[in-house]
Amino acid sequence: MSWQALIVEAEAERAESLSEALLEAGALSVDVLDADAGTPEEQPVFGEPVSGKAGAEVNAPSLWQHNRLTALFAAEDDVEAKLDAAAHAAGLPAIPRHHVEILEDDDWVRRTQAQFEPIRISARLWIVPTWHTPSDPAAINIVLDPGLAFGTGSHPTTRLCLRWLDENIRGGENVLDYGCGSGILAIAAMKLGAGSAVGVDLDPQAIQASRDNAAANGVEAAFYQADDAPERQFDVLVANILTNPLKLLAPLLARTLHSGGRLALSGILEAQAEEVAAIYRQWFDFAAPIVEDGWVCLSGIKR
Repeated sequence: MSWQALIVEAEAERAESLSEALLEAGALSVDVLDADAGTPEEQPVFGEPVSGKAGAEVNAPSLWQHNRLTALFAAEDDVEAKLDAAAHAAGLPAIPRHHVEILEDDDWVRRTQAQFEPIRISARLWIVPTWHTPSDPAAINIVLDPGLAFGTGSHPTTRLCLRWLDENIRGGENVLDYGCGSGILAIAAMKLGAGSAVGVDLDPQAIQASRDNAAANGVEAAFYQADDAPERQFDVLVANILTNPLKLLAPLLARTLHSGGRLALSGILEAQAEEVAAIYRQWFDFAAPIVEDGWVCLSGIKR
């Protein structure tokens, strides 16, 4: 059986309404991707930090600046008529630029999966999409479904934290992943030999994604929304969030570590690293920052 894939370009302010209108018009599904993927204009989303004008930090957008919508229709559908109706319902002044492709049954899945490849984090640590065979079966492979995750290992801040864990988990530690997203850091800590791991996030969807990913990786880790998190101290803490929350959370995060506990902070632009470190120095002694693509990982030991 074949399908029709309608590929439409839409700006951020129109993408969501057009996506909903296409579903109302009869699309079986609508996939929204960054039209600038693979170029210098590519934008991270799903909670990963991005920089704004003059280096200011902003929350990642819910949609990209330039979006590519792919709507799946049955072979017998009049796609042009459905797009015309959807464009009118979404308030577009004209039918957007588009084209139609014919897909066989398995093409739809393959087109989506082709965007994600295994990511090598270190000599022994890999992030592997669920549909891939690990490139190195003997390595520590973290299995993730990028379609569900709130952090896939592709952003420099996540890679920095994963490499730090690879170098600092020595076995048996109690680890806190604050702002856990997909749970990738808590899962990595367990696979690297931590004794236990707890993930905390504000978003209930992140908690569910983390639990699902932990189960898929065969590790036991506990995930909580921030208000429900247990009050205890840990040996290791990683927090890959934004600079402003890191600054505000400094007293809380400092309290959660034992004396001698190790801390890693990321989601920090290089220009903001000293500002963050200055706040945390009242509790921590810091090593030299690690930098990748303008992003920084700060690591220290609690006095």
